[in-house]
Amino acid sequence: MLGYQPVMFFNDSFDYLHVATEPYPHPLRPNGYAFLLLLLKPFHSFALVAAVQHLMGLAMGVMIYALLRRRFGLPGWGAALAAAPVLLDAYQLQLEHLVLSDTMFTFLVVSAVTLLLWHDRPSWKIAAAVGLIIGLSWLTRSVGMPVLLGVLLYMLVRRSGWKLMGVTLAACMLPVLAYMGWYKAESGKFAITESNGIFLYARVYKFADCHKMKDLPVREYPLCTLPANRLPNSQDGIWNAQSPLNRSPGMRFGPENNALSNDYAKRAIISQPGDYLRVVAHDFFRVFRWERTVFPDPATYSQYEFRRTPTRTLPDWQMDANSIASAEARAYERGDAETRVVEPFGAVARGYQDVFYLRGTMVGGILLIGLAGLVPLWRRFGGQAALPWTLATGLLLAPAATAEFDYRYVLPAVPLAALAAGMAFSPEVRRTVAGWKRDRRRAAVSDAPAPPVPAEQAETKVPEVAAK
Repeated sequence: MLGYQPVMFFNDSFDYLHVATEPYPHPLRPNGYAFLLLLLKPFHSFALVAAVQHLMGLAMGVMIYALLRRRFGLPGWGAALAAAPVLLDAYQLQLEHLVLSDTMFTFLVVSAVTLLLWHDRPSWKIAAAVGLIIGLSWLTRSVGMPVLLGVLLYMLVRRSGWKLMGVTLAACMLPVLAYMGWYKAESGKFAITESNGIFLYARVYKFADCHKMKDLPVREYPLCTLPANRLPNSQDGIWNAQSPLNRSPGMRFGPENNALSNDYAKRAIISQPGDYLRVVAHDFFRVFRWERTVFPDPATYSQYEFRRTPTRTLPDWQMDANSIASAEARAYERGDAETRVVEPFGAVARGYQDVFYLRGTMVGGILLIGLAGLVPLWRRFGGQAALPWTLATGLLLAPAATAEFDYRYVLPAVPLAALAAGMAFSPEVRRTVAGWKRDRRRAAVSDAPAPPVPAEQAETKVPEVAAK
């Protein structure tokens, strides 16, 4: 907070600020994070926004530590080690300093998981709180919907009961349905966003071949791209000025384009399932690479790093007929909102980020440790650790399946993966593994051949004593 004042910006930041300035249901992203900005708006301080997000990061570390220490019996050093990634990773700290929804989303998901794991048999109040928090996470990022499915599946496996599952679902849907009602009142459609088809189009953009699609409707022809003319990244299918989405009449991100893109993308997946699985697998396993390479382009990648000069200045984008992005940022701050690099604190942040960050291969190792902890409890579907491990894996897989790999999409999975890895060393798992070892030793002893019986030694005759 000292080196980069008052906060750092990303391209998406200005959409959230625009909604916080003049609330309306955004067609591309749900507005949960914009509501947080709206809540903090009376203070007119981006520094406060950054402070709140850093406190969320700190709270996540505390929750992981408390769960592992108090609930699952790990020693203090083990619980601290599991909490370290969310507390010390430089890119996590930089993400918390950006005006972006990711920190809030991760905080909400970790909070819901903590509540559920802390109570072996949750009450209806706990179930309602968990559902409400998941609903808020869904309104912060659309990937909150798979989180709900993962939690309900966990409750089913744990035999929490249909009533508690119903309470969780109802509490989750309460804010979601209210938001969808607002969306319908403003736009005429009962939805959270109207961008699912557009982002799915980005996913198929790299492989979709119209010659392989049977009975392709004429209205979808403009979305076709010859392999020789295809742009390098999936995201180019949305954001690049040469995007095929610009060929269709109407707004690029309007409801008509969304419906058209959705139909086209589903048709491409059905026609080319092997190609779809290939790009999903490529992006999923890209998460675990050791080297962190520039992606998707230098301009975007630089916004994920502390630099000598601010990488995202306030743009003069026209947000609507009467609003400019830079003016809205200055109005929110009531002053200069440009990011200022203050030395020597900025140099400390840059030096720290060069060394102290979680490499992709380390993320894979953490996931494998968590998976190993599920194996001893396979009769109970992995036990309680199955919840954070499954959610972490799902959060990594969802972008690969529905959009494209992005470094910022990796970080929300890390606290959950670290929690699952810590639970792999709980007394319950260790007792089970120790029992396996004892059983194997006993089996080895019982299966060992009996020792050979030694040959009977010849009896030594005692000489008779002659009678005198």
